Amino acid sequence: MSDSSYNVTLGRIISEFKLEELNYVPGSHDILIKTSDINRPGLQLAGFYEYCDTERIQIIGTVEMAYLASLSYEERYASLKAFFKHDFPCVIIARGKEPFPEMVELATEYGVPLLRTDEETSRFASYLILYLNVELAPRITMHGVLVEVYGEGVLMLGESGVGKSETALELVKRGHRLVADDVVEIRKVSNRTLVGSSPDIIRHFIEIRGVGIIDVKNLYGVGAVKMTENINLVVNMELWDTNKQYDRLGINDEYTEILGIKVPSLTIPVRPGRNLAIIIEVAAMNHRQKKMGYNAAKVLNERVMREIERNSMRNMNGD
Repeated sequence: MSDSSYNVTLGRIISEFKLEELNYVPGSHDILIKTSDINRPGLQLAGFYEYCDTERIQIIGTVEMAYLASLSYEERYASLKAFFKHDFPCVIIARGKEPFPEMVELATEYGVPLLRTDEETSRFASYLILYLNVELAPRITMHGVLVEVYGEGVLMLGESGVGKSETALELVKRGHRLVADDVVEIRKVSNRTLVGSSPDIIRHFIEIRGVGIIDVKNLYGVGAVKMTENINLVVNMELWDTNKQYDRLGINDEYTEILGIKVPSLTIPVRPGRNLAIIIEVAAMNHRQKKMGYNAAKVLNERVMREIERNSMRNMNGD
């Protein structure tokens, strides 16, 4: 999937960033933004339009305004006329700069929304790109539970009734945070990052069989929930199969692929008597240690191999 599969309306961007509308263009709020790339049109205002992507939002800052101010009225008018002819989705003036009258006139004539923000140009561009990366990201919906445990986003997967929601509730009671229960919306916001969230309609609700629906936010407070979280670890929960060999050391790394990104994963067998919440906590802490360069399983394996080597040397010397 590519960014072109998704879009966001200009109206949502105007609302999100509290942009000031400097002209009136009918239907401007329904204009669809389809790319997270933005452009600062210094070269275009100077007359260079080769490789110009007309689907990008255009951001004009201090440099561009200073260049336009350096032109005569006739030159500036010609430059802006050639610019607005390209039918950009919108043009945003940063730092609260006052637009030239001919800029407003030509933007309106060619039906290009002209907007303004008081934010510094580079900072605003960064915020906008981050926002668009999330809104336009490839995405998938998975049946599971997403929680934040010690700062790690843990996605619990498994068949219905295996205990995912109950484990999430126990983790909330132990001070961790719920992101999504039952349905997890996952977005690929970069080539290395997956972000999970809950559909609005069921956000912060958990279904506990035999009890019903509970509102985690109201029961445990706002500190017990979170809107979004990066997915750092996948835990596959399955009913204990006595015929299956489960990894007891954790030397070999396992991964679950989601939207083309390989996420470290574990398989946790479930049976009565196992405290799954504590196991998830330990898994999250162990994953953090691995990211920091310490792998307990490999350290133990190295010790064992050294001991075997020592014993082998003793036996050889004894012979």
